[in-house]
Amino acid sequence: MRQPVKSTKPTTRSKAEEQYAATQKKDDRDLKDRQKIQQDAANKVARLRALRLAREAGEEITVNETDIED
Repeated sequence: MRQPVKSTKPTTRSKAEEQYAATQKKDDRDLKDRQKIQQDAANKVARLRALRLAREAGEEITVNETDIED
């Protein structure tokens, strides 16, 4: 009996699987990039909010001290 000769030429299925794997890898990388951008934006907003609240608290203390002195 003769054994079937295996072709070294990639099959359509293997090409499709490679393309699918590459697409999945790119999608995962893009998702991580988007999540990092969103996290950076959230961190910036939190930092600015903390600075604003600290400034407002400082202004309230200054206003209260001025009222006490009068």
